Amino acid sequence: MVRVLVVDDSPVDRKIVEMLLKKSGRMFEVIAVDSGEKAMEVLGLSEVKIGRPQFNDQKIDVVLTDYCMPQMTGYDLLKAIKEHDSLKSIPVVMMSSENDPQRISRCGGIGAEDFILKPLKVKDVQRLRTYAVPRTPISKSGTKRKLPVDLVAKNSGYCQRVAKVAVA
Repeated sequence: MVRVLVVDDSPVDRKIVEMLLKKSGRMFEVIAVDSGEKAMEVLGLSEVKIGRPQFNDQKIDVVLTDYCMPQMTGYDLLKAIKEHDSLKSIPVVMMSSENDPQRISRCGGIGAEDFILKPLKVKDVQRLRTYAVPRTPISKSGTKRKLPVDLVAKNSGYCQRVAKVAVA
């Protein structure tokens, strides 16, 4: 199961994203919030405590955030995630209804995985799957981590690829 944190101030857009992800199979578990501040709480980056269940103990595998939001923008959230050592490996995918090349470049420059134009479509969910690599639990011994391994063609032979790193 891949946990996706969806951040969008528009209830309609949030619901569309949530429905598309949930209908794409049992691959996604969706946690939806309406602001960058609430996303920070879910990620455990906020000291503000609200009288509702906290998700800080859950590991988020992908963050899908709107760019334009009041108070804290999606860009600010992206920046906060990428500046935090324990979170910077989480893929962040930006969404916007505006196709602004400068905005797209700016987000990519600080680590956004992708930039999707709203409204989200089924083909965009397929793109999200490429970033959605669920975290695997630490093995019983506590010293090794089980990582997915797939074969990648390299010249005429093959090499093993583990977590985006080619190993000879």
